[in-house]
Amino acid sequence: MVTYAKDEMVGITELGKSLGSYLDKVTSDVFHKIAIIRRNKPEAVIIPIEEYELLQNAYDMLEQKEIETLLQSMSEDDKKIATTKTVSIDI
Repeated sequence: MVTYAKDEMVGITELGKSLGSYLDKVTSDVFHKIAIIRRNKPEAVIIPIEEYELLQNAYDMLEQKEIETLLQSMSEDDKKIATTKTVSIDI
């Protein structure tokens, strides 16, 4: 579980009043992340766009690797079924 320092947490009401200030803190590396607190629990995190893009790329690569591993473990007949299966919807 990720931990947050006290100054890395902000209530949603305070965030609404000072969003620009908090964005400045994250983009200038004063904070690495800011947890948005609602009803006394973290609901979301603000991180710099560069970090988000790195995380998204890592997730995409992991997902692609999992798909490749799954396809390698399938028989040729299973691969044909997986790539040609269609779904019809009656309207």
